[in-house]
Amino acid sequence: MSHSFSRALVCEPTANFTDGLTTVTLGVPDFPLALKQHAAYCAALRTCGVSVTALPPQPDFPDATFIEDAAVIVPGLAVLTRPGAASRSGEVATVRAAVTLAIGNVKEVVAPGTLDGGDICEDGKHLFIGVSHRTNAEGARQLATFVAEHGYQASTIDIRGIASVLHLKSGLVSIGDGLMVAIGELATHPALKGREVIQVRPEEAYAANCVRVNDRVLVASGFPRLADTLAARGLAPLPLAMSEFQKMDGGLSCLSLRF
Repeated sequence: MSHSFSRALVCEPTANFTDGLTTVTLGVPDFPLALKQHAAYCAALRTCGVSVTALPPQPDFPDATFIEDAAVIVPGLAVLTRPGAASRSGEVATVRAAVTLAIGNVKEVVAPGTLDGGDICEDGKHLFIGVSHRTNAEGARQLATFVAEHGYQASTIDIRGIASVLHLKSGLVSIGDGLMVAIGELATHPALKGREVIQVRPEEAYAANCVRVNDRVLVASGFPRLADTLAARGLAPLPLAMSEFQKMDGGLSCLSLRF
């Protein structure tokens, strides 16, 4: 299954984490608390049977803790991205060395393409690619070409008109076996025809960014309805505090590259 992982790369936030990009107005993050939440996240991955490798912190790039945006990994292939925000372009260099060592086969999105990993929702052998304010059509085309060589199909979902999400995976994830979790604006999208979708309530929209890791589903704490729905379906939710990352537009999937 596409949610079976043995390894993950993470990058601990640095003291200037609060200087990163954000589109929300939830207040300034508490940095010591962010460190505790990140440590708990890494511990949760280990609980799920995943070996966690921490890359060197990147104080020159306050958003670097959202490491998922720097690469897209499918079995046998790592695709380095070209982030849509210019201030994040330097984050890819550190990730390049790590994925080259771990995966070996590495491709890279080049100009004029832009691509953020947070816009990629993997569902089995299909990738949904969000065309957003960070990922453009050319970046999506390049990624689709790369993964096609490994047996993957890809399609795009334009989210530029959905103000509530920065990346596709902020509002749409796959948790395996044809089951998706989505916010209301995406739950009935034609691209999802034939797939079963759990639609989160508007007040729990942030929780849509949950992550299936082997036999567990990481879910942001404080959103009990989604957690109960997952549990009722025989899944095993693992709630994690994410308040300080939510203030910076970050979700659970953003904090690791899993493979």
